[in-house]
Amino acid sequence: MFDPFYPFNWLAAQVVTRIFGLSLDSHLGASLHFFLYDVLKVLTLLIVISSIVGTLQTFLQPEKVRYWLGGKKTVFGNIIAACVGVVTPFCSCSAVPLFIGFLEAGVPLGVTFSYLISAPMVNEVAVVLLWGLFGLKVTLMYVGFGVVVAIASGYIIGLLKLEKWVEPFVWELQKYRQQNNPDEDDSNEIEMTWKQRFEHGKNHAIEILKTVWLYIVGGIALGAGIHGYIPADTIASFAGAGNPLAVPIAVALGVPLYANIAGVLPITEALVGKGMPLGTVLAFTMAVTALSLPEMVILRKVLRPPLLGSFVLIVTLGIIGIGYLFNALLI
Repeated sequence: MFDPFYPFNWLAAQVVTRIFGLSLDSHLGASLHFFLYDVLKVLTLLIVISSIVGTLQTFLQPEKVRYWLGGKKTVFGNIIAACVGVVTPFCSCSAVPLFIGFLEAGVPLGVTFSYLISAPMVNEVAVVLLWGLFGLKVTLMYVGFGVVVAIASGYIIGLLKLEKWVEPFVWELQKYRQQNNPDEDDSNEIEMTWKQRFEHGKNHAIEILKTVWLYIVGGIALGAGIHGYIPADTIASFAGAGNPLAVPIAVALGVPLYANIAGVLPITEALVGKGMPLGTVLAFTMAVTALSLPEMVILRKVLRPPLLGSFVLIVTLGIIGIGYLFNALLI
C-alpha cells in the first residue's frame, strides 16, 4: 500500500541508525525514531493544510456566515452551521463575540450551538494531527462523527426552547440591531484577488505554526517517551479494552481539562500504541476541544447556568456515545 509519509519514515530511520548508531528495536532508538518521524510528518501536514484552510476562509467571513444562517430554524440550519464550522475554526476568546453576533443576526439558538460545537472540535490542527498520527480513515471518521455531534446537539438544544436562559442583554442587542439596521445585508464582502487569498492562506499557516509548533514538539517528545519506555500492560490496566467504563471516564477527565490539542494528540498516539482503544482516545480528544474549561468560563458571560449545563450535558453524552461507536467500528 502506498504510504505518502514513507520518505519521512525512511529519513528518521537513517538518522537513528546511521548518525546516532542506535537500533530501532532499542528503547532509545524507538523513541528517537518516533519523535523524528512524527515531527517531520505533522509539521509538514500542518503547513500545507493550514494554507489551504486559510485560503478557503477568505470566502467565509463571519458576516457572511451570519447572513447565511439567519432564519434557518430546521435541522437544515444545524447541518449548514456544523459544516461551515469545520472550515472557520475559532479560539475560545472569540466564542462570546461569535455567539452574540449570530443571535443578533437572527440565527436560532440551536443553529448557533451547532456552529460553536463544530468549529473548535473539528478544527484544522486536530485534522492535521489525526491524519498524520492515525491515518486518513480515522480522520474522516472523526470529522464525520464530530459534525454529527454538533448537528444533533444543536438540534436538541433548539427543540428544548432554552432561549430564556440566554442573558437578557443579548436579546436587547438583537432588538437594537433590528430597529436601527432593518435592511442590513451582511452578505456583502470585500472582493479579493486570488493572489490576496493565497497570501492570506500563507499568513494563516505561519500564524498557526507559530502558535502550536512548541506544543506539537513537546507532545511528540512525551509520546516518544511513552512509546519507547512505558510497558503496554501499564496502560491497558486502567484504560484498556477490558474496562467498559473507559470511555465515560476519559470524557469526564477531558471536559474540565484545558489542554492544547496540538500537545494532546501526539501523546494519545503513543497511548493507542500501548493498548488504549482508539475510540476512547478520540472521545477524550473531542471532550478537550469541544468543552474546554476556558470556553465554558467565557460562555458563562452570555449563558445562564441552566443553559450552559444543558449544553455541557448534551455534548458530553453525545461524545460518550461516539466513543463507544468508535471502539466498535475500529476493532
